Amino acid sequence: MTYPMRAQKPFSRAILDWYDSHARTLPWRSLPGVRPDPYHVWLSEIMLQQTTVVTVGPYFEKFLAAWPTVADMAAAPLDDILTAWAGLGYYARARNLHKCAIAVTKEHGGRFPSSLDALLSLPGIGPYTAAAIAAIAFDQPETVVDGNIERIIARLYRIETPLPAAKKEITVAADELTPEKRAGDYAQCLMDIGATICTPRNPKCDQCPVEKACAARAAGDMERFPVKPPKKVKPTRRAVVFWIERPDGHVLLRRRPEKGLLGGMMEFPSTDWREEMISIDAALQEMFGSAALRLDAGETLELVRHTFTHFHLQLRPVVIRLKNARDNRVPEGEWVSSSDFSSRALPTLMQKVVAAVEKGQGSLAL
Repeated sequence: MTYPMRAQKPFSRAILDWYDSHARTLPWRSLPGVRPDPYHVWLSEIMLQQTTVVTVGPYFEKFLAAWPTVADMAAAPLDDILTAWAGLGYYARARNLHKCAIAVTKEHGGRFPSSLDALLSLPGIGPYTAAAIAAIAFDQPETVVDGNIERIIARLYRIETPLPAAKKEITVAADELTPEKRAGDYAQCLMDIGATICTPRNPKCDQCPVEKACAARAAGDMERFPVKPPKKVKPTRRAVVFWIERPDGHVLLRRRPEKGLLGGMMEFPSTDWREEMISIDAALQEMFGSAALRLDAGETLELVRHTFTHFHLQLRPVVIRLKNARDNRVPEGEWVSSSDFSSRALPTLMQKVVAAVEKGQGSLAL
């Protein structure tokens, strides 16, 4: 494809001029023209993946208060990182955060490398994050393309190829416009414009510093770009989740496998997540090896609903009050007082289970 706009310097100059007077104030940002701490850039970029700026702000500040340097984070137990991360979702990011902190501390003396290749060799850092760190923290002329920049470039050139196939085409176009100097400020400015002006719906084109260069603006069809394929219908998975409580009020938690969804986080024991909802009797058989249990309250709790990237999940909570604290049918795990849940790495899904149990009435006697 031949791109119609070749005036790279005037375009980037207009972007940077706008940034110098309109840059957003964010906890991880430095003033325009000032290089920020690479640790802050890395931490914020990992947190911002699939997560909004508003949500990330308090987490970023909490992490810096707990671990002011990458070496501090490397020295922390993984469970502390996971607990602090609880609620941000996509928990593989937290595990890779810890692995990367260890690698930077051990292999690079606690300093992030500045080259793209060296950054790409670190755990949890892909092409986008590596380019962002290199450009923003080290002023390397790397091309940064996040969702906001993707949308701007697609509109700028009216790129008709649907996503995700258009990503390469968009990156090539973005690369032609990236300036040799202040590439980090340039990238952050495009992020700001995408977040506040070139929005998915109702873009404020009259406020855009490069409005006249935009092909979609000229055609009046800005919201059609970037072109997206038809949405796939998300499947729904279902399971029974057990709140198992001892006579002293402690509740059973167990840790999920390191790899996979919610890896390394704590959970209430549940049956496998499957397409059809398993019956309570079958769930009891699967969990305890016995269905000879009595439903005291005559009803189970309302369903807990949660949506992941690729599927919806429905959990049916069942509360079990143990009569014998040493019942050998109970699965292995950690007994925790409900008042201590905040000190455990409970993901949002399991926090919803807590809320359902506190609200509901149903229980089984074991």
